[in-house]
Amino acid sequence: MESSQSPSNDSYVLLGGEPATKRLKLLARAKWPTTKTLLRRVSVRKGMRCLDVGCGNGAVTLRLALRVGSTGQAVGIDRDERCLEFARRKAAQYKLPAVFRAENITDLREVQAYDLVYARFLLTHLAQPAESLQRMVRAVQPGGLVIVEDIEFAAHFCHPPCPAFSQYVDLYQEAVKRKGGDPNIGPRLVSLFLDSGLDDVQLEVVQPTFRNGPGKRIASITMAHIQEAVVQQGLASATEVEDIVANLDQFTADCRTILSFPRIFQVWGRKA
Repeated sequence: MESSQSPSNDSYVLLGGEPATKRLKLLARAKWPTTKTLLRRVSVRKGMRCLDVGCGNGAVTLRLALRVGSTGQAVGIDRDERCLEFARRKAAQYKLPAVFRAENITDLREVQAYDLVYARFLLTHLAQPAESLQRMVRAVQPGGLVIVEDIEFAAHFCHPPCPAFSQYVDLYQEAVKRKGGDPNIGPRLVSLFLDSGLDDVQLEVVQPTFRNGPGKRIASITMAHIQEAVVQQGLASATEVEDIVANLDQFTADCRTILSFPRIFQVWGRKA
């Protein structure tokens, strides 16, 4: 859902550029409360060096920069230059110790350079998530933390039942699978962490749910942003996608309905 990064230019189902920046701003607002709780739980401190992999518009990178202060540094990497430009402007505006690089996870070569390496909604899009996680582990110092937040998309829910929402959930999953990703990677994360050699692996599961506000709008916006991939893959026509988006918008506007994010697995562990 979040990262605009991908192992190749055609393997990411969501739109990049300016549309991505707008979507990620809404997502960041809706998702921040649970990410904030996670970062507090793992004790991000002054002076730490942090890496945010697939940082998108830098929302989490900038929050990390606030926490580590002038004696630390937060680095964000992503492939989408438009999102990175937005992130750099924000860092300059607030004078935060954040650096943003145009870089893919598959190009990450740093070794023991950080105290903390973080990724949110990135591994779900990758054909080889274990390899990418190993790169994250290599980049962190012994005793440092690797943290991942990722999704189980099939666990989305709404109430009352909405056919357009069910179509959205099915189409998103199929589109990601056809690009080589795993839309339901969340439950696999603990095993991936253990296989990568991380110690003291811990888990929390959250699922923000909304009856109004930006979080409730994410489903219809995401559906609109996967239209190109869905149509290219022959999963639905442009008209069918537009109808789904319109019906989701109508469902979202009703204050009596509720709509969730995917189930989100927060997993973290220490490098031995």
